[in-house]
Amino acid sequence: MDASQVYRDLRVLSARPSEAEEEAAPHRLFGYLDGAESCSAARWATDAKAALAESAAEGRLPILVGGTGLYMRTLLDGIAPVPEIDPHIRADIRALAVRDAYAALSREDPAAAVRLSPNDSTRVARALEVVRSTGRTLADWQKAKVGGIGDQVELLPLILLPPRDWLYARCDQRFAQMVDAGLDEVSTLLARELNPDLPVMRAIGVPELADHLAGRLSRDAALAAAQMATRNYAKRQFTWFRNQPPADWPRHEDELDVASVDKLAIILRDQALT
Repeated sequence: MDASQVYRDLRVLSARPSEAEEEAAPHRLFGYLDGAESCSAARWATDAKAALAESAAEGRLPILVGGTGLYMRTLLDGIAPVPEIDPHIRADIRALAVRDAYAALSREDPAAAVRLSPNDSTRVARALEVVRSTGRTLADWQKAKVGGIGDQVELLPLILLPPRDWLYARCDQRFAQMVDAGLDEVSTLLARELNPDLPVMRAIGVPELADHLAGRLSRDAALAAAQMATRNYAKRQFTWFRNQPPADWPRHEDELDVASVDKLAIILRDQALT
C-alpha cells in the first residue's frame, strides 16, 4: 500500500522488502510496475482488489501494509467517478507554471484554491483540469464515491505511531545506510532518460541523489537533503494516520523493536482467529 514501492526501479530508495523477505511469504503489488508508468490511486485500488481476491482464493489472510493514505482511502472508500480528462486540456494545464495554474484555479474553483497550497503543483493541476474538462469541481465529484470495499470486508486495523524523535532518528539512519546502493539505483534511472515529472523520478531520494551525481550537491549535502525530505514526509504521514482514519482504529504509540512487533503480530493473529 505504498506509492513508491510499486515501482521495480526503487527497491532500495523505497525500502521495499528484500528478495529474502519476499521469499518468506507471498508479496503482492511490490515492484510490479515499470518506472516509465505513472500509478494512480484508482489503478492501484483496482490492482489491490484483484490481489485480495487471489489471496482469498488461496485461503490466505491478506495483510495490507504501507503508508500511502490515499491508496488506503481509495481502496476502502472508493473514488469519485470523474470522467477521463480531455488530453488537450490536460496538456495545456500541465504546461502552465504552478503560479499561473493556481491563479486560474482561484478564478475557476475558488474553494479548491483555498484548500490547496499554491506550491502543490500536482493537486492544483488536477483540480483545474477537472473543472475545465467536466464543468464540475473535484469536490462536487467527490460527494459520490464508488468502488470501495470497506463495507464488504472485515478489517483488523492497527496504526503505528511511534515517538517522533525515535521515528526521525530511524529515518536518518535508514537513508544513511542506503546511500551507496541508492546512488546506483538513481544512476540506472537517469540512464533511462525518463520524464522527470514521473512519480518514480520524484520519489524521495531520487532528486537529491541525482543532484549529487550531476555535481550540483556534495554527497553530504545530498544525504542531508534526502534525510530532511524523508523526515518531512514522515511528519505528514504521521499526522494523516493519526487524524484521518476512524477514531476507533487502535493506535500503537510505543517504539518498535523485535519484541513489540512480535507482540503486535500475535494480537492481529488472535483477532483474525476470533
